[in-house]
Amino acid sequence: MKPGYKTLFLLATLATCLARLPAQASSLADALEHAWTRHPQATALDARISEAKAHAEMAAALTPGPAALSLGHLNDTLGSNRGKREWEVELAVPLWLPGQKNLQAVHAASIQHEIDTHRAALRLELAGELRSAWWSLAAARQSNDLAQRRQNSARTLEADVMRRYQAGDLARVDANHARSERLAAQSESMAAANALRHAEAAWRGLTGLAAPIQLDAETPAKPSESGAEHPALAALTSTVQVANARLRQVQSSTREAPEIAVRLQRERGDSGEAYGNSIGVQLTIPFTSGPRQRRDNAAALAVAHQAEAMQLRASQRLLQAIEQARLELDMAQQQWSLAQARQEFAADTLALAEKSFSLGEADLPLLLRARTAAFEAEAVLNRQATARGQANAQLKQALGQMP
Repeated sequence: MKPGYKTLFLLATLATCLARLPAQASSLADALEHAWTRHPQATALDARISEAKAHAEMAAALTPGPAALSLGHLNDTLGSNRGKREWEVELAVPLWLPGQKNLQAVHAASIQHEIDTHRAALRLELAGELRSAWWSLAAARQSNDLAQRRQNSARTLEADVMRRYQAGDLARVDANHARSERLAAQSESMAAANALRHAEAAWRGLTGLAAPIQLDAETPAKPSESGAEHPALAALTSTVQVANARLRQVQSSTREAPEIAVRLQRERGDSGEAYGNSIGVQLTIPFTSGPRQRRDNAAALAVAHQAEAMQLRASQRLLQAIEQARLELDMAQQQWSLAQARQEFAADTLALAEKSFSLGEADLPLLLRARTAAFEAEAVLNRQATARGQANAQLKQALGQMP
């Protein structure tokens, strides 16, 4: 293969490999958009949109129901057979009760609003799952990076100790301690790498995307936020509105819809007579059914009361969740500050121990204890940093703020 063709072949192969790589989300908000397209309940909401449109079309119609056409025929073929013929055509149209059309329109509008608010609440719920996966991934990456650094450091220490052991400066027990430290660090690195793979798989399962290269913390939640416009609370409020609209609609429908009919009749007495035509109008007004009306009212009233009770309970839980999230964020901030101070002291102690060990003024067990304390302090600092970012995300979730 010529050099030019070989270069083109390598470029084409590289482009194909890059195209096969899964896409990555640039932000948490971008990941939410991809995850929403994969959410199974999004399709169910589309079906409810069709239902809301049907309710709106019914409310906008001229009549509460479709017209009905009746066709009848009467003759005396089985009797005297004198040629008597009678044809009858009737067109019946139901009529709106007073105020019923307007209440039907209000009910249809409340259903559409309920669908919109429930969509927002469902997106917020999905955002909560993404936030949890986002910070689990961040924690797994930090643990994996620290474990790899500990493993590399343990290998360097083992090589230095083995060199000094072979030179006769250190005892065999020191070489065994160094090797044991390296094996422990290697085992920890393998476990951290496996945890990271699980976190990345969970992220892909939610979004269908590869884990982003950089995981940024969300902007801090505003202290003045109260969660009054929480999507979940708005969804329950819209459910109450639908229930109340339905209740008013049932209360206004004290009877079945009245019906007006236009009848056209064409008949003759016998075969020798000419056909005569007649036209008539008929108005049907159904009577009120007391037991049925009470049953429908009671059922609609029960649904309305249940929706209001759920709304009140959700409002109370929302206030508790916000207060708890604020406390968790304050605690995470304090814990992070303490962990930062601890990590600084541990790093300084490790630096002193390494210097003393290199000069022969300290033994290996002291250095190993200092290394263990330093890595543990850094691990705690990483966990507290992740906990602080996660607590902020949980507060924004409790306040109903989208990424």
